[in-house]
Amino acid sequence: MRVPRLTPAELDADQTALYSEITGGPRAQGPQHFALAADDGSLNGPFNALLLSPVLGRSLQALGAAVRYATALTGREREIAILIVAAHWHSAFELNSHESVGRAAGLTNAELESLKAGEVPELADARERAIAEITRAMANGDIDDDQWSRFSAQLDPSTIFELSTLVGYYATLALQLRVFRVS
Repeated sequence: MRVPRLTPAELDADQTALYSEITGGPRAQGPQHFALAADDGSLNGPFNALLLSPVLGRSLQALGAAVRYATALTGREREIAILIVAAHWHSAFELNSHESVGRAAGLTNAELESLKAGEVPELADARERAIAEITRAMANGDIDDDQWSRFSAQLDPSTIFELSTLVGYYATLALQLRVFRVS
């Protein structure tokens, strides 16, 4: 890890406010599929780095909460997309943490293994298949006109916008996790 894990006692007022938003927000509500904080109170995963710049960290935290908890995507659809992005970026933290979230959302072991290997699993639901394929196209950089024609028949522009935001957000986290060497 390239930056120290910040404990609550080390935080300034802006960092403390952001810490409270993260630990008191929707990620901390309901079942915990991965630990948000370590025993010393420092934040796990990408959340410690968010404290380095509270202004940007607050914006990213709010975007992440919206992507995870306020879109029209089902839990399965969201986790399929997150795991595709995590596999594309080889983001071990995101793969491991969202494997348990995906399992809770109803993904099977076979589907999880396929997603973690960077493959689109056999999905019976046509909308889930479209979400998986369009997410993979976005992770690779763009949706061509043929893909747009095929997928927009099943996914409205609002859903595609939500997916492109999810792809960008999780790609950002994967990059930050890599740059700061967060395990």
